[in-house]
Amino acid sequence: MNSRIQQLRELMDKENLDAVLISSLSNITYLSSFSGFTTEDRDAYLFITKKNQYIFTHPIYNEVAQKDFSDFTLVEYRRNNPFNQAVKGIIEKEKITSVGFEAFDLTVNDYNVLTQKVNKKLFQPVNIINKLRVIKSSEEIQKIKDACKLGDKTFSYILNKLRINVTEKELATEIEFFIKRNNADISFEPVVAFGPNASQPHHIPDETKLKKNCFVLFDFGVKLNNYCSDMTRTIFFGKPTKEQEKLYYAVLNAQKASVDYLKNKLSLKQSVHAPTIDQVGRNYLTACGYSPFNHSSHGIGLNVHESPHLYPSSTDYMKSGMVFSIEPGTYSAEEYGIRIEDIYAIEDSKLVQLTKAPKKFTEISL
Repeated sequence: MNSRIQQLRELMDKENLDAVLISSLSNITYLSSFSGFTTEDRDAYLFITKKNQYIFTHPIYNEVAQKDFSDFTLVEYRRNNPFNQAVKGIIEKEKITSVGFEAFDLTVNDYNVLTQKVNKKLFQPVNIINKLRVIKSSEEIQKIKDACKLGDKTFSYILNKLRINVTEKELATEIEFFIKRNNADISFEPVVAFGPNASQPHHIPDETKLKKNCFVLFDFGVKLNNYCSDMTRTIFFGKPTKEQEKLYYAVLNAQKASVDYLKNKLSLKQSVHAPTIDQVGRNYLTACGYSPFNHSSHGIGLNVHESPHLYPSSTDYMKSGMVFSIEPGTYSAEEYGIRIEDIYAIEDSKLVQLTKAPKKFTEISL
């Protein structure tokens, strides 16, 4: 039996659930290793009960389901057997009285259609698989390491493409094509931002042309074997002023302060509340007289953003097997943005950096 489904059933017992309806694509992938469903349409659901597991999908995926979901019972969507009617039949057959569903993923329309046939009192929102996914196996961590390795290679490649008047959009396209030529995919749309544009952390690359003497920010990720990487590097195109170099090293040292804090806590076997990692970096930048970042570091895995959460209101604590970013930055509206982001894993209670691209202040000569 699929060990992850067995672990899920153990959690279901603890949560007093008779079944769980799984709609999110990443959770379907986690339980099956299949990642071929699309985000545009609701191609499939998994329905896990105490004794059985079902996949609901369209007839066009019949061959896929029989091959990649061989340990699931296939239930096809059909006009004479719509999804909600099929779920109702299983609920009645197995005498199910409580069903967890992924409210964070299910649309209001999906929920309304489902509860036209099934009493909504049976359903309760859960994020139960997150409790399994937050701790990565050694195999999962290796897949993330492989994605990070290609990300490092991509960074080296893109530095050679910098030239006067190249546009942000052109460089973003180069990043995407390079990753795809290496038999992988992007984990999110690459961010390339010149000078003032980088003050927007999620700037969308446009036709802005590269001019001399400005910061260039790259934020991109690789998706390889279903697992993601994420990395940000900021370099300088031209000759920086002393203040610009000072700005960069303030961010780099803020990251180092967060890393050293976490390493020390782990070495002393002390618990680490996840938000304190970012806060150490923010405190460092504030002490240097720079504006601290208002975004947060994050976990990574099948999704580029997942648990553990490091935002200020998070209740997560760091544990072995977690994989996450540490990404301080400082920004001044319409002037500049500097961010440095790396991916780390905690393996055997030790912090391991997975992204290896150089971080020493890089000046690209004209």
